Amino acid sequence: MGIVDHRFDIVDKASFRNGMSRLGSAVSVTSTIHNGQRYGFTASAVCSVSDTPATLLVCINRASSCFQAFDKVRHFCVNTLMPGQEDISNLFGGGTGTLMEDRFLLGDWQEGITGVPVLANASVSFECELSNAVDEATHRILFGRVINIRENDEEGTLLYCKRRYLNG
Repeated sequence: MGIVDHRFDIVDKASFRNGMSRLGSAVSVTSTIHNGQRYGFTASAVCSVSDTPATLLVCINRASSCFQAFDKVRHFCVNTLMPGQEDISNLFGGGTGTLMEDRFLLGDWQEGITGVPVLANASVSFECELSNAVDEATHRILFGRVINIRENDEEGTLLYCKRRYLNG
């Protein structure tokens, strides 16, 4: 078994993606509403920023079909999925040809305190108010001040590592 060392090389896209595939993460669907239409995308690039005040970040590709909606809203919800919700992840991940509004037919979606869609049967949902946004490379980093949290009593969170789902 050999080690590939990229210390001083320009790291190519494939090497970077392979390395990042080993960085396991929780799977979330980030949702919002704009002009009465619901939008959402699957994200594994989510993390806490601070607990004072409670703030998290989520990254969205600026080429995403729902980027324009997220570019215009002040509120969104990060819904962390539970084991068994791989179908929701795949649906919101795109590439299925399913219309955006039809994606919300899967799962128990309710209206949050800000009007955004909240997945009632998620492991945890963080309803946020946008506090900052930063563009970096192909993505926009959305910083959200957490204004409401809904936790599910069930144990477990859907994880993704090495290009496959894991039940954690």
